Amino acid sequence: MKKGEPDRFFNVILNSIADGVFTTDNDGRITFINKAGQEITGFSNKEAVGRYCFDVFRADICQTRCALKETLKTKKEIINLPATILKKGGQKVPISISTAVLKNERGQIIGGVETFRDLSVIEELKKELAEKYTLGDIISKNHLIHDIFNILPNIAESDSTVLIQGASGTGKELFAKAIHNLSRRKNKPFIKVNCGALPDTLLESELFGYIKGAFTDAKKDKLGRFALANEGTIFLDEVGDMSPSLQVKLLRVLQEKEYEPLGST
Repeated sequence: MKKGEPDRFFNVILNSIADGVFTTDNDGRITFINKAGQEITGFSNKEAVGRYCFDVFRADICQTRCALKETLKTKKEIINLPATILKKGGQKVPISISTAVLKNERGQIIGGVETFRDLSVIEELKKELAEKYTLGDIISKNHLIHDIFNILPNIAESDSTVLIQGASGTGKELFAKAIHNLSRRKNKPFIKVNCGALPDTLLESELFGYIKGAFTDAKKDKLGRFALANEGTIFLDEVGDMSPSLQVKLLRVLQEKEYEPLGST
């Protein structure tokens, strides 16, 4: 690579992830903050760079336990430390913090790096579950639920199909919405389809759409739910109620990422 290209390369990577990241020098002054970090804190790169991290981060633990200062002192990483920061506009944002030392090519410590994950969606999901399903006690004590909350951000970063299992009325849609809101697709449509509410003949046209003349009442082309959810998220509820033949067509969509509207050749 040419001189300067590695920095641009890593900046592109850091600006493409959903977690906030900032780096500091040994004095705690910010030298870089990625796009997600700017969005979470409310401070632009121009406003943040050159300032002490606690002036931008304004976390509730900054005065009692500065994670980055502790890491620079002990040379030990800190992983997923819970905290609450104060956004530029004054809003409180729950986050988890991880820190590590930053070294140059000679192995010398030149500062620190802190990654932080916005947990607002997770906290909102917990609140909705507790209010809607009276699961407050379960949410606070059930380790499995906590494990699910912890992996949701990682699931949201993937473009893979996600299977959410659970009995009817256990909040599967809330988890699907949380995954959507944690993902890069959060500003795109979230489309829900209850596959058990429609007969197969209607469900197929609802999912895949149809072209004019596909059947008697098809007076013009109609987009299906998959098309409407393009670049967003489609949540298919009660998939098990679909007929085997329609499930095969759905499998093709999930595997091949393509489908044909009814009436197309």
